Amino acid sequence: MHPSKPVLLLIAHGSRDPRHAATVHTLVRRVRSLRPDVRVETGFLDFNVPSVQGVLESLAAEGVRDVVALPLLLTRAFHAKADIPAVLRDAPPLLRIRQADVLGPSPLLLSALERRLYEAGLSPADKSSTGVVLASAGSTDPEAIAVIAEIAREWRHTGWCAVRPAFASASLPRTEDAVRELRALGCERVAVAPYVLAPGFLPDRIARGAADADVLADVLGAAPEVARVLLHRYDEASARALLQVRASA
Repeated sequence: MHPSKPVLLLIAHGSRDPRHAATVHTLVRRVRSLRPDVRVETGFLDFNVPSVQGVLESLAAEGVRDVVALPLLLTRAFHAKADIPAVLRDAPPLLRIRQADVLGPSPLLLSALERRLYEAGLSPADKSSTGVVLASAGSTDPEAIAVIAEIAREWRHTGWCAVRPAFASASLPRTEDAVRELRALGCERVAVAPYVLAPGFLPDRIARGAADADVLADVLGAAPEVARVLLHRYDEASARALLQVRASA
């Protein structure tokens, strides 16, 4: 491992559902396999261990100085704007931490969504006759909701019959409402694509809302496109940090 490369700290929300942490760890293994020259650590905000603070303290005790903290989040909502910066502010003072951008939006994530739909039984030939529900966890943050709506509009232009956003919490419409809307539009089949990273309470709610859909895709999880986005965000943050160091030299 090259000593000058910052440690990549992936920050996950955490969940009481053991599938959440298992999916995060599978994704981390994929990231490590793609970039063996980068040290990758994982910290959780809640429910799971190790905690973000615990990982940061361990890194500082080892003498690590440079860290890129990357939120495992698809939109820039409360956790990215408030929770994570607050945790990072409490990090040991010798650490130089750069918070990377959240994962979305990204064309690679749209590719991952399509991968999951095809794995669930659709084929590229089905696109023009299939309506898709882009089902996210939901947020009270208007910026995050607007981003999901824009992703749905963008994805529609790739050839689907229609794409509608839906939310498992905090916002409307719900998944089942979007499924009914696509039926009413006359789409031959309806598919639900969860725009979430790992299983848990809200993804299960999305799945229940997809009961009347023809196809339910899996969560994004450790899709190779997700790992590539992670590393792209890491490289962006590392480059910004290097420029900052050079500017202050």
